[in-house]
Amino acid sequence: MPIIRLFRVRIHTALREEFEAKFAVISVNAVRDAEGALAVEIFKPGRWEPDEYLMISRWQDEKALRRFAGEDWNRAFIPEGMERFVKDCAVHHFTGWDDC
Repeated sequence: MPIIRLFRVRIHTALREEFEAKFAVISVNAVRDAEGALAVEIFKPGRWEPDEYLMISRWQDEKALRRFAGEDWNRAFIPEGMERFVKDCAVHHFTGWDDC
């Protein structure tokens, strides 16, 4: 069953412009190029949380997520070079209903 992965990241305000450029390329490509990744979308902040960004990705299954993020795939995977932007982050996973 496919898994939806929500990655929320809060960045350091002063790094916004550089982060946005790299998030759209480095982070998206890391997911898009991963075996078992089905889709990826990123979202800019709304006015209430100006430093918070969201990535939603869809994965074939848990095995695909493990290949991408490791055995502890419930933790955020931060591509090399992106760590300095992260003030804090969280990851959440969801699966579909069997009867829908």
